[in-house]
Amino acid sequence: MIAIVDYGVGNLFSLQSSLAAIGAEAQVTADPAVLRLADRIILPGVGAFGDAAQKLRQSGLADLLVTLAREGKPILGICLGMQLLFEKSFEYGEHEGLGLIEGEIRPIADVIDAGLKIPHIGWNALSFGAEKHPLFRYVEEGECVYFVHSFYGANCAPAVIATAEYGAELTAAVAKGNVMGCQFHPEKSGKTGLAILRAFCEGVATC
Repeated sequence: MIAIVDYGVGNLFSLQSSLAAIGAEAQVTADPAVLRLADRIILPGVGAFGDAAQKLRQSGLADLLVTLAREGKPILGICLGMQLLFEKSFEYGEHEGLGLIEGEIRPIADVIDAGLKIPHIGWNALSFGAEKHPLFRYVEEGECVYFVHSFYGANCAPAVIATAEYGAELTAAVAKGNVMGCQFHPEKSGKTGLAILRAFCEGVATC
């Protein structure tokens, strides 16, 4: 069973529908007992980092997610959910993340061309570098996924498993062992996104 963490800031319906489309059993939950029993966990998120981090901590789920991650439970963060995996964010202040991925979240305005629109909204091709991570085993280099973001993962090179070009090479996905994250929305990325979710649900070897 795949547990989708419900802490008040996720686009839960489309994600649950996408998992159903690939035949995965998924449950939207804020129940610690269900999260502990789940085979895998997805941490979604939309909105501002500071608010989301506060809600996650107030719910008591932040510490639980860190504990489960350290115990080896596979976790996939999506969009803001991916950003929350990092050590901290500089989105309208400085905010502490879960610390599961080394690095920080910074404005894309700092690195992209001045004429490009922010937020970055649209379809962009994935680049995997020298070695393709198992999360992308059903995806080919150059396939496009859907982004909506104004901030990106920075100073996280050891964890980067995919990038996308938008005036600069931006972090598209990260992984550290059993903890993974996608800056893009696989649930809004058509067949490519479903293939990524399928790989996660089937099990991704840590590396």
